[in-house]
Amino acid sequence: MSLVHVLGFWFKLGNLLWLPCCWILSVISMNWFASGGIQDTKVALLGDGGKMWFRCWEKISGCSFKIHHNYYQYIGSKRVTRTWWRMLLVTWVIGWTMVSVWIFWYMGSQATEKRKEALASMCDERARMLQDQFNVSMNHIQAMSLFISIFHHGKNPSAIDQRTFARYTERTAFERPLTSGVAYAVRVLHSEREQFEKQQGWTIKRMDKLEQNPVHEDKYAQEALEPAPIQDEYAPVIFAQDTISHVVSLDMLSGKEDRENVLRARESGKGVLTAPFKLIKTQRLGVILTFAVYKRELPSNATPNERIQATDGYLGGVFIIESLVEKLLQQLASEQTILVNVFDTTNQSHPISMYGSNVSDDGLEHVSHLNFGDPFRKHEMRCRFKQKAPWPWLAITTSVGILVIALLIGHIFHATFNRIAKVEDDCHKMMELKKQAEAADIAKSQFLATVSHEIRTPMNGVLGMLDMLMDTDLDVTQQEYVRIAQASGKALVSLINEVLDQAKIESGKLELEEVQFDLRAVLDDVLSLFSGKSQGKGVELAVYISDRVPEMLIGDPGRFRQIITNLMGNSIKFTQQGHIFVTVHLVEEVTDSMEVETESSSKNTLSGLPVADRRQSWKGFKTFSQDSSIPTVTSSSCNRVNIIVSVEDTGDGIPLEAQPRIFTPFMQVGPSISRYGGTGIGLSISKCLVGLMKGEIGFVSIPKVGSTFTFTAVFTNGCSNSIEYNNQQVKNQSNPISAEFQGMRALVVDPRSMRAKVSRYHIQRLGINVEIVADFNQGLSSIIRANAIYHMVLIEQEVWDRDLSASNLFINSFKKIDCGVPPKLFLLGNSVSSSTANTTTSGIDSPSVIMKPLWASMLVASLQRAMGVGNKGNIRNGSSPSLSLRSLLLGRKILVVDDNDVNRKVAAGALRRYGADVVTAESGAKAISLLKPPHHFDACFMDIQMPEMDGFEATRTIRDMEQKINNCIQHGELSIEAYDNVSSWHLPILAMTADVIHATHEQCLKCGMDGYVSKPFEAERLYREVARFFQSA
Repeated sequence: MSLVHVLGFWFKLGNLLWLPCCWILSVISMNWFASGGIQDTKVALLGDGGKMWFRCWEKISGCSFKIHHNYYQYIGSKRVTRTWWRMLLVTWVIGWTMVSVWIFWYMGSQATEKRKEALASMCDERARMLQDQFNVSMNHIQAMSLFISIFHHGKNPSAIDQRTFARYTERTAFERPLTSGVAYAVRVLHSEREQFEKQQGWTIKRMDKLEQNPVHEDKYAQEALEPAPIQDEYAPVIFAQDTISHVVSLDMLSGKEDRENVLRARESGKGVLTAPFKLIKTQRLGVILTFAVYKRELPSNATPNERIQATDGYLGGVFIIESLVEKLLQQLASEQTILVNVFDTTNQSHPISMYGSNVSDDGLEHVSHLNFGDPFRKHEMRCRFKQKAPWPWLAITTSVGILVIALLIGHIFHATFNRIAKVEDDCHKMMELKKQAEAADIAKSQFLATVSHEIRTPMNGVLGMLDMLMDTDLDVTQQEYVRIAQASGKALVSLINEVLDQAKIESGKLELEEVQFDLRAVLDDVLSLFSGKSQGKGVELAVYISDRVPEMLIGDPGRFRQIITNLMGNSIKFTQQGHIFVTVHLVEEVTDSMEVETESSSKNTLSGLPVADRRQSWKGFKTFSQDSSIPTVTSSSCNRVNIIVSVEDTGDGIPLEAQPRIFTPFMQVGPSISRYGGTGIGLSISKCLVGLMKGEIGFVSIPKVGSTFTFTAVFTNGCSNSIEYNNQQVKNQSNPISAEFQGMRALVVDPRSMRAKVSRYHIQRLGINVEIVADFNQGLSSIIRANAIYHMVLIEQEVWDRDLSASNLFINSFKKIDCGVPPKLFLLGNSVSSSTANTTTSGIDSPSVIMKPLWASMLVASLQRAMGVGNKGNIRNGSSPSLSLRSLLLGRKILVVDDNDVNRKVAAGALRRYGADVVTAESGAKAISLLKPPHHFDACFMDIQMPEMDGFEATRTIRDMEQKINNCIQHGELSIEAYDNVSSWHLPILAMTADVIHATHEQCLKCGMDGYVSKPFEAERLYREVARFFQSA
């Protein structure tokens, strides 16, 4: 068989080598004999013999050229690459793998069979020897039963006593090589018991108690045994070999195993074995072979009852299993290579282990059956090798060697083939990559549209419902809460769009708006977002904007807000105590005012804790001169406003090793930062946005001290002259700042100048004149000597908590001052819990608490609530419905189609605010049925993304339906009176979706829609669209 495999291997190898050899030969022939001149020269040089050789070479080269051509056409082509060659290669590998596995299996199975045969031979030999020696012992015990019958029962008096029996059994022990002792028990009826015990001189002892409570060999005392209980008959041992003399006087019928053995032996007349059990005294595992001794010879066909009546006694041989097998194994070779186990398998489901251990590393096992003469009991010898079979190294090396050779050959041909087809494959790959890039671009646009829709759809419900809530009966505080919720919702949409912004930034498609906005109102909104977190942590949060910064700027407020939100959000995350301070100045102020500088001393900081020097954060800015320690401003036009914004905190700081990668997208400063969450792209987007605003961004950070981020941005002045500036300022103060505080005076008690400066900035925005004092004594002096009356006194929480007795004294002195209407007292606190606790436990009249951070609308609401002034109604400042939009939509019947119930309610509520009669539909199919002419709808707002039938398909169906009816009316096929005297049906359909992709707008117009309205509705956008179709009522 080996010769057949070798011949087959070389035959296949030759076939595989032939094809590439022919290809190489064809290439050589074409290179050497491609030119006719060279060919003639060589023929002349070769002579006559050479000419014959050359003609033969021409034929060979011609054949090789054909082979080369066919090889290139059929093997080198892309068509065969994907079919024939791959199938051939896979077949080659699988075939030789199967051959190698078969060789390994065959050689391994041969070795296993030999090992099985060796194990079976050794196991059968041991089983045969054990069985033969057991039979010898059994025959001798049977012969002894005749001896007992003749010399004990056949003579009167008996010729045998215990001494004679012991000497005889000891001298004949060599004839019973496997027994450890022999004993004889006589049959005694109950009526004979008393006479028998007097004759023997001892009492018949019971065995069952001894079996239930085994006694150690050293503690065994025969005198302590209990007498046998009363029963019909007994089988006490009267003769025993010295090795088991302790069983004399024991009643065999009182033992569980012995009783069963005795009864079966006298009924059958043959040797009977017990199940393995622990022997008395020695507690070693053993079995007892029992023969019945009869009074006379019985016929072979005697009945069990006849045998029982003829029984005189019972002769038993004790076999200790462990000793029995050990003696057998000692007779064999001294070094045993197999493990022997002997089992009693009478109960197949629960075999009893009589000898040996099951511990073996080898799973191979052989079973030899044992016949010990008792047909009722079955025994087996199970043999295993002690060690695992050695590795079949011959089979392994042979099979692996053949497989490696086959794989190498396959690899050689595969590499050659791949080299030939590489250029063609590369070309195809380039085409595929081009298609994939185009598909990825389309998928990316679709992804942006889907994400935008799925995110904005639920936010449309939130913001829409909040917008309608503002039209309900709310007091000033509730209006403020709703405004904060609206601002938070819009901020959430903005933050979620960061990922989309990153994609736009990477593709270079992000553009900034140019709209007029109030910088101070933007920062107020940001403060309101983070106020809850700062109060919960007890961190002071504050904003200060220089008076030189114009009230109105022209730029992109959303992107500016996004930068501030990212920087303040990071500060809130990593600051546990101290403060977060946002300052806004003109770049010119950096050179002109020392107030902007931050000293390292804690005396001039917001919370008194040291901070990182903010001047280091703008050190590398190109806006400032690098030659001077005091930066100078580059030239700019008079309408350009170059601001510098700093966000200072006293947080954990940024580790030095992480600072170089702080602006890298999707990078966080360390593993421990993951507990704070975030995407890691906020700072990256902020840097890109600052760049688009023609600014720069930098930072300085000291671990365990804090960080300061600073950026510049260039805007256009929104107030071209002082008159427009004043008008814009008044307009801005009307929402939400109220005019009832104009001209009032306030006293601020705060020893920290920077903090007092921030408080004065926010209070002065309400039109209130502010005076600052450092302590209570100065405050009382100012109130007493003031020419004008103070309307309110604002005390910093730190001053109030420092000395409650001084606070109490100030209150008492304050009450004694005769100044007409007493000023209203306020506490400026950072934490709700601490402020409430300190004011309620002070034991004095508790002043009202204004929680920081301070911003205009919150300050107005707090002062109105405490002083009992201001608007208590439900006038929604600055956002009442437009009269122009109401005049357009009043009485108009409009159909709103959206699959989302919340969106339908929001859209319907928004349109009803402007006087429209709204009907809703939840699917495109229902909209088609409602808009089938004739109908009385004036317009339809159609959602784009709906299940089953989207807005595009529904619009196309409606337009087709209108076109068919119009054609039929024009051709006289339908009566114009049946269609409300309308000869040309065309319902204005406006797309209503949360998508923000420009391609979606184009698709809406393409399918027949008349306009595009984004969710949630904005009054200006809605008016712009509906004004094209409706005229004012």
